[in-house]
Amino acid sequence: MRIIQLTPGSGDNFYCENCLRDLALVRVFQQAGHDIMMVPMYLPINPGPQPFPSQAPIFYGGLNVYLQQKLRIFRKTPRWIDWWFDNSLLLKGLGKLAGMTSAKDLGQTTLSMLQGRDGKQLKELERLADWLASLDPKPDVIIVSNVLLAGLAPSLKERLNIPVVCLLQDEEGFLDTLPEPYARQCWQLVRQHAASFDALICVSDYYRQVMGKRLDIATETMPVIPMGLDPLGFEPSPQLPQAPTIGFLSKMCHDHGLDILINALHLLRRDDRLKHTMLRITGGKGPGDAAFLKKMQNRINALGLSDAVDHVDDYSDRSRKQFLQSVSVMVLPARKPLAYGLFAMEACASLRPFVVPDVGVFPELVEKTQAGVLYHPNNPVRLAEALRSLLTDPQRMQQLGQSGRQAIETTYSIDKTAAKLTELFASLRDNYTV
Repeated sequence: MRIIQLTPGSGDNFYCENCLRDLALVRVFQQAGHDIMMVPMYLPINPGPQPFPSQAPIFYGGLNVYLQQKLRIFRKTPRWIDWWFDNSLLLKGLGKLAGMTSAKDLGQTTLSMLQGRDGKQLKELERLADWLASLDPKPDVIIVSNVLLAGLAPSLKERLNIPVVCLLQDEEGFLDTLPEPYARQCWQLVRQHAASFDALICVSDYYRQVMGKRLDIATETMPVIPMGLDPLGFEPSPQLPQAPTIGFLSKMCHDHGLDILINALHLLRRDDRLKHTMLRITGGKGPGDAAFLKKMQNRINALGLSDAVDHVDDYSDRSRKQFLQSVSVMVLPARKPLAYGLFAMEACASLRPFVVPDVGVFPELVEKTQAGVLYHPNNPVRLAEALRSLLTDPQRMQQLGQSGRQAIETTYSIDKTAAKLTELFASLRDNYTV
């Protein structure tokens, strides 16, 4: 089967669960013998230490999208001019500025992208459609990484006459933060274009309920296919670190509750049994997080935790797996409900339990993996209580870790993810060829 995966780049500035999900899907489809090509959008994609055998040019380059949004002249420029602005080195530099765009500009550009042929990036849409139509052999299916790209679906389906499917994961969090009237207008277009997709694939039961309501679509028409991991890609060790060590693997920002965790660490270390507890943090940051992180460093210093907190800059695949082995438990005190939790899946694969607030997908993950602990409400006191009961009971931590590893090998295996997706894609393709 020939598959096209359209994936927006994040700039590689932080632990992006959506990007890692797409990379994992490409690799598992390749291993299964499918002809799959990842097509980067906005910013280049870093494939890691193993480059993809088939490379595609970048489409909707971030700088061209911005210039076409702001200046009418760039909506008519020839490709040889646009090509200069799609230079990989230039776009990588641009990625470091991601998040610096004003809320108004972000709202206007998101709206324009969702308008598709009526948007200001029509030239980019036509270039993408022309390139896809030129491929030989013709693709069997196009996977769109998120519903923010829904404006592409009507044109791509009309031009290629093949199934176009969409992965759903945490889009509502982005759309809801746009200023008005852009949030309302973008949601209207997302609902309109959602009907153009042949399938809207949800990563969790929780998120199917959320997006079913937001898109006004019957949930039974939205398949749930969890995005799993390759358990063989992890080399778990049952041995816990000598000092109780808490791990934080996510984008370091206010929404993910790093401040809650730091205050909980302070409370834990007041217990004589846990006075040597450490915190290791990794996952990167966005340019807009600088003020928050400076405040957090000041808080760490003020609480006398400088020697107890270790920042790890490298969160690449290999470093991340080493990081997971160096901690006793993983924590993410997310303030906003999440659709998935790749960090929790990676903890499970590494024989490590996780502690999370009772929101979003987390109750579902705890139930299905039997590897996590929920706490409520999401404040430092309750988090410290949950961590204290776990860190003082190594036998329980090991039991939870074993349950999590078993869940990855059975329920959350990436091979099962690929098999379910392949079956879905084949049925959709057959409907087009009847």
